[in-house]
Amino acid sequence: MEATSESGNLAGVRHIILVLSGKGGVGKSTISTELTLALRHMGKKVGILDVDLCGPSIPRMLRAQGRAVHQCDSGWVPVFVDQEQSVSLMSVGFLLEKPDEAVVWRGPKKNALIKQFVSDVAWGQLDYLVVDTPPGTSDEHMAALDALRPYSPMGAVVVTTPQAVSVGDVRRELTFCRKTGLRVIGIVENMSGFVCPYCTECTNIFSRGGGEELAKHAGVPFLGSVPLDPELTRCLEEGRDFIQEFPQSPAFLALCAIAQRIVEETPAQLS
Repeated sequence: MEATSESGNLAGVRHIILVLSGKGGVGKSTISTELTLALRHMGKKVGILDVDLCGPSIPRMLRAQGRAVHQCDSGWVPVFVDQEQSVSLMSVGFLLEKPDEAVVWRGPKKNALIKQFVSDVAWGQLDYLVVDTPPGTSDEHMAALDALRPYSPMGAVVVTTPQAVSVGDVRRELTFCRKTGLRVIGIVENMSGFVCPYCTECTNIFSRGGGEELAKHAGVPFLGSVPLDPELTRCLEEGRDFIQEFPQSPAFLALCAIAQRIVEETPAQLS
């Protein structure tokens, strides 16, 4: 997205990436979080907009639970998750009185909040804004896409797991992207094998290659496979920076390679 004077609070955001999936449980928030951290370690300034209203898990993954959202003249100030203020986050999780409170809202109220998140968060200068969306192709997707469309998103990163059931659901997500005119940056196959914590050998528990095969048939780029890694799970549970702490992990190498591919795609789309 080229910044323009008419872009309001998104004027300083250079590129917007939506993270999508056709079903829940594929690790979409994990990919959003680790992609953000990988981009941060590449020297980029990154924001995360968590519009998964019913399952806002990213504040925990970034150890930002319980933080307060403040107001400024131009709207909400996002929560900075590091001292350098290179990663900023906005999530409905910050607006709940209790962490275990459920968001029991009908569609119009959810859609209004998503539009408010897009227009009323003072992001400042960002290289990338990563938007973590709910699973499926629901009203929330349409609300997020409609609100972001005027700012020309760079495109979507679509997450799947290797199994045929997941791949089938993600195929419908690709159809959603085509129908709405949203460019697919590429597909990520998550949970692609299990990394042994003792010998780092990778075993294909769920099968392997479904995401790559889907990308080939759909004619979209395949960004890479991310294996299961107990250390990655532990970092997400404890809000630690996996990218910084485990540079020898196969999951680290996969995530950094995916981030690098996205950065390489950026100038070709929007220089």
